[in-house]
Amino acid sequence: MNRRMFLVASAALAVAGSSVAAAAPRMLVRKSPTCGCCGAWVDHVRRAGFAVEVREMPDDALYALKEKLGIAPEHMSCHTAEIDSYVIEGHVPAADVARLLKERPRALGLSVPGMPVGSPGMEMGDRRDPFDTLLLGPNGSATVFVSHR
Repeated sequence: MNRRMFLVASAALAVAGSSVAAAAPRMLVRKSPTCGCCGAWVDHVRRAGFAVEVREMPDDALYALKEKLGIAPEHMSCHTAEIDSYVIEGHVPAADVARLLKERPRALGLSVPGMPVGSPGMEMGDRRDPFDTLLLGPNGSATVFVSHR
């Protein structure tokens, strides 16, 4: 391939790549203004390439939102995100969110209940507790989507 053809092909790929990135869904994260681990999780998903908007809200309003979205109390965590018609609850790894968006199962979304040490945003040195990312069914059920051990 000569240099001119290489440059044309490179420019075409750059344009195609930017239009794909522009078409990616935007993530809206709602969190308490005092929660540092939520901010660390937002940094994690941004580093993974997600476009993120953060809105801070009082805890009572945040929990009312979780209920409105259909998140069962046993599946709740500290922050709630919405992306492309799915709910992402808690410290869900960005790779799990990407898989959800690729596979598009019929579901409410994903949850990592609680705040497991070692999950994205909950890093504490080398300590890493096992945790599951749950696929939340539209009827309140949950199944394991990914086990992180």
